[in-house]
Amino acid sequence: MKQLLPLLIEWYRENKRDLPWRRTKDPYRIWLSEIMLQQTRVEAVKPYYERFLAALPAIKDLAEAEEELILKLWEGLGYYSRVRNMQTAAQQIMKEYGGALPADYEKLRSLKGIGTYTAGAIASIAFGLPHAAVDGNVLRVLSRIFLDAQDIGLEATKKYWKEELENVLTGEIASDVNEGWMEVGATICLPNGEPKCGICPFREYCGAYRQSVIHLYPVKGEKKARTVERLQVVFLTDGKRVALRKRGPGLLANLWELPNGGAEISLPSLLHLWGILDGEITPMRHRKHIFTHVQWDMDCYFVQTKSTEDTPFLWLEPDRITEEYALPSAFRAVWAEGRKKLQ
Repeated sequence: MKQLLPLLIEWYRENKRDLPWRRTKDPYRIWLSEIMLQQTRVEAVKPYYERFLAALPAIKDLAEAEEELILKLWEGLGYYSRVRNMQTAAQQIMKEYGGALPADYEKLRSLKGIGTYTAGAIASIAFGLPHAAVDGNVLRVLSRIFLDAQDIGLEATKKYWKEELENVLTGEIASDVNEGWMEVGATICLPNGEPKCGICPFREYCGAYRQSVIHLYPVKGEKKARTVERLQVVFLTDGKRVALRKRGPGLLANLWELPNGGAEISLPSLLHLWGILDGEITPMRHRKHIFTHVQWDMDCYFVQTKSTEDTPFLWLEPDRITEEYALPSAFRAVWAEGRKKLQ
């Protein structure tokens, strides 16, 4: 490991991508980028990052923001608990740390939504502290170089490599080392498709490359099969306004959604339950949406009605929904198709 670090640092400094969050040492901006990048592609994050900071440029602004605003700023990124946890942490920071992220790994870990990886990233990148940040990218690279057959889905594996890295880290190099491993994993030692071994700075050191067993690493335990749920999703309109409602607890809790229900009853019966007695039904495109553990198979419909009085919905003009209300990704394609039909 000690032999590899100078090579990694040199490669990273020469080849790193120019990303907005790499142009700053502001802890808030680094924290925001790390949260946004969880389970989201870099290119997708860039416009969200800029827009979020334009609206909420400081921790104080995030702490005091209305929830509808932060959800709207996050609309389309998914995993909305991330931004809700960020706001809770921002409020904690205002109360306990005078509005500034603490330059201390354990204190960072105590904040809502900040785990070992994110704490290590903030500590090293923003504050120059010798803590490792070990994510899937890093584990993939290290497992291939060192022919490590530990299951990368296990916390014990992450802990092992965190300790291995911290044995050789100093504050001066921690940021470049952490970002370097991440960059190799994101741009060369790829998660999907063929890794770019021909341009990898570690090719001659890599056990998996030398033994032609790259396809065997990293080792991952079997994923639990997703549950499939069938839904009927309705773009419900009176010709000028569209119906929305808030979800209850559970998946996508308290977010706005298009009216929907299970497929165990007919659509007319579902409409009657909502108080819609005169709905004109037009089928729309069938859609699927995949969450981490659940897949929604959605039969989608455009329904026009006149009876809006005794319905359990909020009826709003489409432009207002677009500007003010966050719709989860699961419903956005249905929304876009329904909006076109409405015009």
